Amino acid sequence: MTIEYIRYRVGAGRAAAFEAAYARAATPLGESPHCVDYELARCVEDPGDYILRITWTSVNDHLEGFRGSPEFGRFLAEIREYVPDIQEMRHYEPTSVAGPAGPPTLYEWAGGRSALLRLTETFYRTVLEDELLEPVFRGMDPAHPRHVADWLGEVFGGPPAYSGHRGGHRHMIGRHLGRAITEQQRRRWVSLLLDAADEAGLPADPEFRAAFAGYLEWGSRLAVVFSRPGAEVDVEEPMPRWDWTMPPWKDPASGG
Repeated sequence: MTIEYIRYRVGAGRAAAFEAAYARAATPLGESPHCVDYELARCVEDPGDYILRITWTSVNDHLEGFRGSPEFGRFLAEIREYVPDIQEMRHYEPTSVAGPAGPPTLYEWAGGRSALLRLTETFYRTVLEDELLEPVFRGMDPAHPRHVADWLGEVFGGPPAYSGHRGGHRHMIGRHLGRAITEQQRRRWVSLLLDAADEAGLPADPEFRAAFAGYLEWGSRLAVVFSRPGAEVDVEEPMPRWDWTMPPWKDPASGG
């Protein structure tokens, strides 16, 4: 693994636009098989200063793989304006000096955006063939599976791609207003998504599936509430964040 650090000085007056640009750029960055993870941090003492940390599979994968890919073009298009604000950009490799790592996010445990995209593409192929759910999704935007993968990724601790591209929780609530989703449709939606998780190869350990199923139950029941005719909802609610209900599973055979 190689860690790249990029230090920016954009100024406090441009900070909001800079963060919004990187929220959009997070989607192509997360789609790259060469990108392991990333984080944009803001300086406390000087709020216009930022450090972007990206973990790559290797230096060569970054310089040759990512920069030669279509994802790089989309990434650069979002942040090109801020390239002159880069103060330093270097690659580093980890040493043996490190503290204990925290548990992975559900996003990381699931396999990142590629795994969630497999899930949503599998699921939405299924719903269009389902008698109960097809009327709900008839005329669906072809990009809808990608948008839902971004939503799930952000909810499960991944990059804020949905907020950056679609407007966050406000937009998701708006997509359900007045749709009058029935309890039968909700149950079928949950059931087919659980089946899609199996087909897409998401982790099958009890702890992950408990957290995953818990979110589906919680989120789908809220969707039913939001969809009722005349429902009064708070569109300013923040994006939900979902985490482990139990610690991540450890294989007893590994001695962990």
